Amino acid sequence: MRTMHRVRATTLAVLAALPLAIGAAQAQQKDEKPVHPGTPPSELMYKGAPVPIKPGEAPDVTEPKAPPLTPDEFNTAKKIYFERCAGCHGVLRKGATGKPLTPDITMKRGTDYLKVFINYGSPAGMPNWGSSGQLSEKEVDIMARFLQQPPPVPPEFGMAEMKATWKVIVPPDQRPKKKMNKFNLDNLFSVTLRDAGQVALIDGDSKKIVSVVDTGYAVHISRLSSSGRYLYVIGRDAQVNLIDLWMEKPDNVAVVKVGLEARSVDTSKYKGWEDKYAIAGSYWPPQYTIMKGDTLEPLKIVSTRGMVVGTQEYHPEPRVASIVASHNKPQFVVNVKETGKILLVDYKDLKNLEVTTIDAARFLHDGGWDSTKRYFLVAANNSNQIAVVDTKDEKLAAIVDVGKIPHPGRGANFVDPKFGPVWATGDLGDDGIAVIGTDPAKHKANAWKVVRTLKSQGGGSLFIKTHPKSTHLYVDNALNPDPKISSSVAVYDIKNLDKGPQVLPIADWSGIKDGPRRVVQPEYNKAGDEVWFSVWNGKEQESAIVIVDDKTLKMKAVIKDKRLVTPTGKFNVYNTQHDIY
Repeated sequence: MRTMHRVRATTLAVLAALPLAIGAAQAQQKDEKPVHPGTPPSELMYKGAPVPIKPGEAPDVTEPKAPPLTPDEFNTAKKIYFERCAGCHGVLRKGATGKPLTPDITMKRGTDYLKVFINYGSPAGMPNWGSSGQLSEKEVDIMARFLQQPPPVPPEFGMAEMKATWKVIVPPDQRPKKKMNKFNLDNLFSVTLRDAGQVALIDGDSKKIVSVVDTGYAVHISRLSSSGRYLYVIGRDAQVNLIDLWMEKPDNVAVVKVGLEARSVDTSKYKGWEDKYAIAGSYWPPQYTIMKGDTLEPLKIVSTRGMVVGTQEYHPEPRVASIVASHNKPQFVVNVKETGKILLVDYKDLKNLEVTTIDAARFLHDGGWDSTKRYFLVAANNSNQIAVVDTKDEKLAAIVDVGKIPHPGRGANFVDPKFGPVWATGDLGDDGIAVIGTDPAKHKANAWKVVRTLKSQGGGSLFIKTHPKSTHLYVDNALNPDPKISSSVAVYDIKNLDKGPQVLPIADWSGIKDGPRRVVQPEYNKAGDEVWFSVWNGKEQESAIVIVDDKTLKMKAVIKDKRLVTPTGKFNVYNTQHDIY
């Protein structure tokens, strides 16, 4: 069994798959020897997927002065590193949220020193991989020697490589001229089947699966075209799928890979440019790609390598985290994690691309619009801050200090009874929910400040959600090590936030008895009177979707189907199309 660990320390950090990380955290909670000294269990479960780069894609490079490795040992080390280490320290070992592990540092330490740290860990956050049994004595030795060798570099992924993967399955002129099915597309849900490499399209009215569509590995998000006809999904393996919802049975009409690892996709939304372009951002190589909106033909690739905000040191691997399409100008808002830069990419003229670069804060991750869709709020998670960008004036509006490791998803917009319009985020690293004022016009004194901090059930929150027609605010704690917390959800009365949350036992309502039963990502239907929750189990275990009546907070329905393999993110077509959250 392998576990996943989040590390901010000076030495080796190791990442593996999220479901196994939860087991480690629960073991730690049961007073067994801690796998990750000095790090709260909810933090331990952060960053839940290995880098989907295959060992063979990164050729071996040897340094004669470094301890030797056999070809088999190189392969073993690369597999361990890509699955467990690269998320924090970077594919190139130059450092990301973790510190650099390059040979100029590691060779000075030596094999014995590195073996001790890998084996026993440290209170600063280094996992005790050997003594906890996660790595064997032989694997510890291999990794200590591997870290003194030059890092194996995966291949770049340019236009030729993209064009080789690009496939138009159904050309635009052969697609339906009108909707050929009877589904209420506005209330359709795209549900990520994380470990199956698929999305399930579920009719929100009938609660039935209408289609299961093959996609890339571990779909990260689904986004809708401006028209609502096309669904864009991107897997962690950087495959983008274009799904036509007008078909009698919705299915893929185009596909392309934009790299070896990725997280973000969106389409142009500004008036007159609707759906003309799509954009996808990559973790490896660090770049973004602009494509034709109706075919995914790659048109423009732009690297994000460059200087870090503040220190202005060069970073070779700044990953593209989230991307949103501006409603105010023909621009994409591209958030670059390691350099902490927000790029306003003007797509009017791809040959003479204009990019406005805004220095924000390091480790940008996810975020969402305020209610006016003028300001974009994005979490700089390892900096414990929220950056606010004014997309109309093209400048940084504020940097707001919040709790530990904010993770808002898209966040939640509502009108606070005391402070006016606000946007909220939960935290991965503590039990806080930061409520930030967002109205500089009529509530200037509250704008871009944390006006109140709510208390959630605990750390490990991934998503927070409300709806303009709702008076409730829902917060999950899917990565909390306590099964009672991770299998339930907290609900706040927006009209009376001081009274604290009501806890709904979502996993119990599902009827599933076995497994971790993590409850993740509240998502409203179009009408705003239902909230859908994923009950996320292991790949071989039963999972489900539980639907709650937003007025009564009672269970309304449970969707169970053998095809619902590890359901996680859910995206209602209408709400996603119109950025309602």
